[in-house]
Amino acid sequence: MKCLLLLALLLPAAVLAAPQPNVIFLMADDMGWGQTGYRGHPRLKTPNLDAMAANGLRFDRFYAGNPVCSPTRATVLTGRTNDRTGVLSHGYALRLQEKTVAQALQKAGYATGHFGKWHLDGFKGPGAPVLASDPRNPGAFGFETWVSATNFIDMNPRLGRQGEPEQFSGDSSEVIVAEALKFVEARHRAGKPFFAVVWYGSPHSPFKAAAGDKAPFEDLDDLSAHHYGELAAMDRSIGTLRGKLRELGIADDTLVVFNSDNGGLPEIKPSSTGGLRGHKGTVYEGGLRVPGIMEWPAGIQPRVTQHPACTLDLFPTVADLLSLPADSFVQPLDGVSLKPLFAGEEGSREKPIPFRYGAKAALIDGRHKILTQDLAKGVFELYDVEADPAETNDLSTEQPELFSRLKAALLMVNEGIEASFAGRDYPEGRVAPADPEPAFWYEADLYKPWLEEWKNDWNYASYMNRQAGAGKVKKKKTER
Repeated sequence: MKCLLLLALLLPAAVLAAPQPNVIFLMADDMGWGQTGYRGHPRLKTPNLDAMAANGLRFDRFYAGNPVCSPTRATVLTGRTNDRTGVLSHGYALRLQEKTVAQALQKAGYATGHFGKWHLDGFKGPGAPVLASDPRNPGAFGFETWVSATNFIDMNPRLGRQGEPEQFSGDSSEVIVAEALKFVEARHRAGKPFFAVVWYGSPHSPFKAAAGDKAPFEDLDDLSAHHYGELAAMDRSIGTLRGKLRELGIADDTLVVFNSDNGGLPEIKPSSTGGLRGHKGTVYEGGLRVPGIMEWPAGIQPRVTQHPACTLDLFPTVADLLSLPADSFVQPLDGVSLKPLFAGEEGSREKPIPFRYGAKAALIDGRHKILTQDLAKGVFELYDVEADPAETNDLSTEQPELFSRLKAALLMVNEGIEASFAGRDYPEGRVAPADPEPAFWYEADLYKPWLEEWKNDWNYASYMNRQAGAGKVKKKKTER
């Protein structure tokens, strides 16, 4: 009893009295770990992310669920490693048998909305409006309101409003935040808690920033200047969102989470990965470690933590906060709740963090990480990513017992993922319906009515022309 009284005295009153919050998930597209002001980037200023980090829980070891985008999105929604859900790489579709955080919150009485990039419906290519006839649109996974694109979006995007195509004007980051805030304000006025997912298309290619956002980076190469200009606009949109929450008087009662969907890009200068090894598409830290922030004034003690966390943990954390039922998830679940971290530092992480991308795989267990470039070849590397975040010193021969233990753990997790991929996690014991093969949206029948109108849109033209040229070459080879 004395211990409980002491704890009550030590913890901030806001943490003890934290209500069930509104929830907003924000996710950048291709933003590297080093691309924030709070990490000391030499050029980029991110005053709004810096303020969010100072007022919340800043994770310096936060990981995307995968080194590319669609798989990470699957981990956010399900709390499960992406291969379990059928999302093997970018452009793969999320299985309809999966259970999502949006569906769980909808059942708990929350209004749910998705805004921006979707990329879980099996379509490749630049972001086109998600259509109502798409069987894997956000509505199929629990989002009652959605203004969404199939993939990355940029300047003057086209989005599907409940499946109806609509042309917007301006930077895509500001466009989708404006739409999300309409949803937030309406649900707040109606007295209903809300869950909003804002998935940016920035700073993914094709890079195109507004002139004013690009101007501070004009001395960089054109690609990098546009890239950093997009990040400046995205940061400004986060300031708009946080300001609106304060204006509505709900900032204290809203959990806002920010992260990126994978590591940074190698072609961007100055470096996007903050000195980490690797980049998007690799299972080194530069491909997996990303900015991660959780802000909730009524429930989180602000500080910086080195505790390893992942996008896999977002759904379990929300479920823990709201005491959602266990059947909200498909099992097995790979993420863990981060709720215990909100009030103070915890001990070691309950579960290792697994990654699989094609033949590549990795496992993070506390300060150590084991990885392989090819599971079939059986060559593994071991690093202490706490002492050696740049992964320069392979410990596989120096620490043979640790190496053997972690290798066995990675292979065991991988074996379980293989079983899940076959559909054994579902009541049917199989995948039903069968997973569709990824396809370019402009080759799909449901988009044919729109092709003539959209073919000259700068967002699409280069991709469609490139694909059309590839198709002609393939046809000629076949004829021979």
